[in-house]
Amino acid sequence: MIVTAALVGIITILIFPQLPSLDVLTDYQPKIPLRVYSADGHLIGEFGEERRNVVRIQDVPVVMKQAILAAEDERFYQHPGIDTLGVLRAAWSNFTSGGKRQGASTITMQVARNFFLSSEKTLTRKIYEALLAFKIEHSLSKDEIFQLYVNQIYLGQRAYGFAAAAQIYFGKPLKDISPAEAAMLAGLPKAPSAYNPVANPKRARLRQLYVLRRMHELRFIDDAGYKRAETETLHVKRDVNDFGTHAAYVAEMARQIAYERYQEDVYSLGIKVITTVVRDEQEAAYVALRKAVMDYDRRHGYRGAESYADMSNVKSEQDEELEDILTDIDDSDTLLAAVVLEASPARVRAYLRGGEIVTLAGDTLKFASRMLEDKAPTNKRLRRGAVIRVVKDEKGQWQITQLPEVEAGFVAASPIDGAIRALVGGFDFNRNKFNHVTQAWRQPGSSFKPFIYSAALEKGYTPASVVPDEPIVISAAETGSQAWEPKNYDGKYEGPMTLRTALAKSKNMVSIRLLRSIGPHYAQEHATRFGFDADKHPPYLTLALGAGSVTPWQQLAAYSVFANGGYRIQPFVVKQIVDSHDKVLARFDPSVAGDESLRAIDARNAYIMDSMMHEVTLRGTAARAAVQLKRRDIAGKTGTTNDYVDAWFCGYHPTVVGIAWIGFDQPRRMGGGETGGSAALPMWIGYMEKALRNAPESYMEAPEGLTTIQASDPSGNTPVRELIYKEGLPTESPSPEEKHVLPQQAPAPVQEVKPRPVERPTAEKKN
Repeated sequence: MIVTAALVGIITILIFPQLPSLDVLTDYQPKIPLRVYSADGHLIGEFGEERRNVVRIQDVPVVMKQAILAAEDERFYQHPGIDTLGVLRAAWSNFTSGGKRQGASTITMQVARNFFLSSEKTLTRKIYEALLAFKIEHSLSKDEIFQLYVNQIYLGQRAYGFAAAAQIYFGKPLKDISPAEAAMLAGLPKAPSAYNPVANPKRARLRQLYVLRRMHELRFIDDAGYKRAETETLHVKRDVNDFGTHAAYVAEMARQIAYERYQEDVYSLGIKVITTVVRDEQEAAYVALRKAVMDYDRRHGYRGAESYADMSNVKSEQDEELEDILTDIDDSDTLLAAVVLEASPARVRAYLRGGEIVTLAGDTLKFASRMLEDKAPTNKRLRRGAVIRVVKDEKGQWQITQLPEVEAGFVAASPIDGAIRALVGGFDFNRNKFNHVTQAWRQPGSSFKPFIYSAALEKGYTPASVVPDEPIVISAAETGSQAWEPKNYDGKYEGPMTLRTALAKSKNMVSIRLLRSIGPHYAQEHATRFGFDADKHPPYLTLALGAGSVTPWQQLAAYSVFANGGYRIQPFVVKQIVDSHDKVLARFDPSVAGDESLRAIDARNAYIMDSMMHEVTLRGTAARAAVQLKRRDIAGKTGTTNDYVDAWFCGYHPTVVGIAWIGFDQPRRMGGGETGGSAALPMWIGYMEKALRNAPESYMEAPEGLTTIQASDPSGNTPVRELIYKEGLPTESPSPEEKHVLPQQAPAPVQEVKPRPVERPTAEKKN
């Protein structure tokens, strides 16, 4: 015994002077990830190898401290760094159990190991660990040591520290966790991979129950609290990037902007990026996009099993093999992966991650019924082992669903300064990181017609100008290749009509005649004023049908010109970048509509086009917008490309512009009837219901230089009042062969111009 003590003393004397300095502890500078926030202060993204949110010990809730002490070191505040009683207890437990099953590392020893040592299990390392623990206890207070532990310990899912873990596992700040959640987190340090509630929910549950039992034994929770915690259902996030706000595409855009400026340092310096998006509106856009996509998908039927799993080793309905099968299959928000245990036309039973068994029967099988029949394709039929998706409907009932193949994009911004209020680049960022708002070049279809009409106003046309809606054949000599015989999207022709009516009904024949009259080159040049690329819109007559290429981001900037009275603004998503002490490092100062240096089109042009696009949402192809939103101060244009490949709705209120698009990544037909009004407009309406909830009705103020005329509508004898430029027609006139489309009415005397009165529609139009 004396020899052993002497040996320990000699080792201590020799090693103690060689122990590392504690500067890394006393001047703690942890790696703090890049964080991205919404404009109203909500965390929407985090980037860095170490997810950490440093908290002061006084901000750690009592229940979290108690859970850690119960799980790791109940005598932390009594021992000097090494718990002698704990060592003896562990030794006795290991001896009586016949194996080394219980350790005796204190919180201080774990701090020493995490900061200075490896995890190898050798006698030398244990001696170093013990000596370092003594040195740490001599230099720091208990609370300082505990604070280091709480912030530095690794807890799985790239979470370092309990504050980060609370966010990553439960989507909430540390201060809001319950005793049951605290027990789950406190059980992680022992083995983050083995007791991870995402990777190993069953083992994590056993560990949590052990910690709760220890908390009860130590009188940290009473009998009632213990029972509540035991039965509490924990909602564990599987996606480490789920921050409670679905803004992954926005966060990624912000990350790229920050990285471009600060490179790799951006992931460890605690830099914060403040975006322009508003959480409630962002969530509304996300929900609206996913609903529009799922509604489209459901209209086109069930495609069958996603894949099949080998069930030969599954012995029971709670076999861990089932959990292993689902390990590599990600959920998509509420669309949960499940393994079919049994299937028949009358009933399907399936296993969900975590052990829940769901039973579907009756109407809940209607969508998938075709794939439950014997004649269903073998590689798609629902049978035991099939991997499917299930979702809870509004009534809380499970339904069979599927991951959609179609994609979508939505973006909204202020037309005054371009600040993005909501942006969703696709159905699911984890499945497809391609940002359809900023990266997808698609044909705009009829949503491009307002820019042709705007060009026509500059050439002397008015909303009252009459143009035939009749079939037309463009000769091979004019096209330069072969004869072209375009058609209206619905195959119907209604004869002569005003431009106001033609735009509302999206008549292709009128747009083609209009473009032919003013000249494709002129229209191409006019479109560049809105921010479109000339090289992506060749000066051919197909320009009238939106055969060029645009992104939703470009459409947003372009429609903002109509919404703000004629000014070209620049959409932006990052407001400012600050350091870990909230010192501003960079700020974006946007140009604001009203600055005449930003003028893209005449204010009169913008006002007249705004008036005409109100007609689209009142009596035209987007009439359901005014019906569902119960307001008349919205304007816009539907867009459907040839053969129903792309569907758009681009619309606005004076305070917000929104662009909705839907289509397949590899362009293909979406199906007959899938127009902008049926496929894309519901997405726009879903967002605007939230964005305009508290917005009063408002209209663009009429600029100077306009007058009204009395005109006749070719569809009836009712005279209408229309707006024209006060100075009359510009000197440039349409080509001779199309002179008959010029307005025949002479300008009326100058009158005071007020916003055109509009009527509330009484029925929806679906095209």
